[in-house]
Amino acid sequence: MPGRLMIDDWTRHAEMPAFHGDHSPILTPNAAPRRWLSILRHEPGAESTSPTRPPLLREAFWGLTPDWLEVLDHAPHCARAETLDERPMFRDSLDRRRCLVPVGGVYVWQAGLRGKQPFLITHARRAPLLLAGIWTRHAPDSQTSRDSFALITVAAPECLTPLSDRLPAVISSAQASAWLDEETTPDSVRALLHPAGEELLGAFPVSRSVNDPKQQAWHCAHPTGPMRLARQPASS
Repeated sequence: MPGRLMIDDWTRHAEMPAFHGDHSPILTPNAAPRRWLSILRHEPGAESTSPTRPPLLREAFWGLTPDWLEVLDHAPHCARAETLDERPMFRDSLDRRRCLVPVGGVYVWQAGLRGKQPFLITHARRAPLLLAGIWTRHAPDSQTSRDSFALITVAAPECLTPLSDRLPAVISSAQASAWLDEETTPDSVRALLHPAGEELLGAFPVSRSVNDPKQQAWHCAHPTGPMRLARQPASS
């Protein structure tokens, strides 16, 4: 299960969605659950859901925390796409509160003779990735209301299963508006949750310093070996 993210400056890439909001994206080389990150979402039932209105950039807590949740450590940071309908806290959010989490990559660990080796899974061309998420709002009627979210995971592409059997679902920039739109039908929403194509993702080893979630130096996300690609991406 993915538990760390690398989030670099995704706003410079032309393929990323435009957005509005009152804060800058949170950037970090080593994001662990139970911290505040940036998400893109619409306000349910508001004019912001108009196709001509860009999504809102919001700070959100990584770990879904509905009002009734009493123990913060029980807040799930991931939800399996195949079983979203089995838990009301996931099903309700999928139907009404979907979000995107722009990242530069996802950390995974591969067991070896010398311990676990961390890898960073990224776009094959090192472009940003839009990860599918669900969000909720804690204490919506309070001045201290806050957003929280969980990533939705799917089976990893076959080429990456030696590193991880599951990864966050990736939503293409062309599908971003449909994913966020309240009017998108439930069947269409669920159809967007599938393993990424083998030509999309690659992975390279990184420093073991990333094992420490307190490590926030950008060098921990730098390659220490070549990128593994299952298939070369098609030339544009």
